[in-house]
Amino acid sequence: MALALGGVAAMLVIAALALAGFADAEGVPLVRTQAPRISQQVATDNRLYATGALTPVRCRLPRIREGEDESMRRFMETLSQCLDRVWAVQFGKAGMPFEPPQRVFWSEPGRGPCGSYPSPGTAAFYCPENNTMYVGLRHIVETAAGEPVSHYAVYARVIAHEYGHHVQERAGILPYGHQQMSVSDPAVRAEISRRIELQAQCLAGLFLGAERRTLPMTRAQYAAMMNDVRGRGDDRRPPEERHHGTARNYAGWVAKGYRGSAVSACNTWTIPAAEVE
Repeated sequence: MALALGGVAAMLVIAALALAGFADAEGVPLVRTQAPRISQQVATDNRLYATGALTPVRCRLPRIREGEDESMRRFMETLSQCLDRVWAVQFGKAGMPFEPPQRVFWSEPGRGPCGSYPSPGTAAFYCPENNTMYVGLRHIVETAAGEPVSHYAVYARVIAHEYGHHVQERAGILPYGHQQMSVSDPAVRAEISRRIELQAQCLAGLFLGAERRTLPMTRAQYAAMMNDVRGRGDDRRPPEERHHGTARNYAGWVAKGYRGSAVSACNTWTIPAAEVE
């Protein structure tokens, strides 16, 4: 479901948000003004892939308290600051410039360059037009199918996923993906969308794996997180509408990042289409 844009002209909008039948909570409203053509190599052989493992920053997260917006905001802000530090170091290893994303953690409706929020079924999204992550303080819980806030890894994964889209944006991968989605074939567009989304899943897993000792990521937290992501697959959609990936792959790429030792584990752009179904 595309976000309402009202009056925004000459922009490409490709829906990748609410999945029918699932409590999907994230996506990228792919809104992009026209830009110069980007080489395929930016996605397939990006300099980030050669930077090795993430450098842990010993991220420690504050407790989320049930029904308290401010405790969720503190959790999100602390986690985002950890992500800022980790990815600034990684881009530095690649000799690439990096600026952290802006964030809007909302409790009241609002509007940005990518449209209005909240949108039904959508608790979090990244807007490339203003490099901003938007996350609903209560909506992120509501769309997690009743997952208790004590299972903080569920919510950490959502934030790390949206941050992954910012990493893709700064590395030039997201603009390349949007460029490729200008084709007319809906099946091809859906495959490109899945390569984008599953890479963001992997980058989220990579961060959570790097910080597993101090978050901490216990066996119970990991199980709750993987349970949650398996419920967000778009298996029930026809192939041309599968923008996020099957439950198996949507969870599998988180696990691949979590167990991976380097950013190169998250290259979704050189593998067969069957691995990003």
